[in-house]
Amino acid sequence: MHTNLLRPALLISLLFNLGVLGALGWQYLVERTQQPGEPLLVRELQLNEQQRQQWQHIEDPFLLELEQTTRAIQQQRNRLIDSIFTEPLDAERVSNEQQLLAAQQQHQQQLVIDQLLREREILNDQQRQRLAYLLTQQAMASSDVEKLHNE
Repeated sequence: MHTNLLRPALLISLLFNLGVLGALGWQYLVERTQQPGEPLLVRELQLNEQQRQQWQHIEDPFLLELEQTTRAIQQQRNRLIDSIFTEPLDAERVSNEQQLLAAQQQHQQQLVIDQLLREREILNDQQRQRLAYLLTQQAMASSDVEKLHNE
């Protein structure tokens, strides 16, 4: 290869390698500035330290109660399913189990709304808009029942 072609090729190769190293360095720097185990929501909303502490204070009890209500809903759902398929069919039992399930689901929905209202108080206007956007962009997952009937 002629030296006239070799020098530009080496320069291009060097610039390319520097670009790759720069991108890797930048990625490493970004990852190092994020706190380990920091929830996505904290990063997405760019909470300051005070907001982060307030959010953590309300988040832990909420997650615990949410987990408990989710378990209770699953158990009640199973009781409803059992009542539907038990012989002989007892329509009154089915109705009662359904009402109990609806009450538990309503309780969980209120739990989430209360949490969002508490979070709203911690956030500034821009963060509120970002949270609202994130919530509206969440895809509503199809239920397992829909999957059983459609797949």
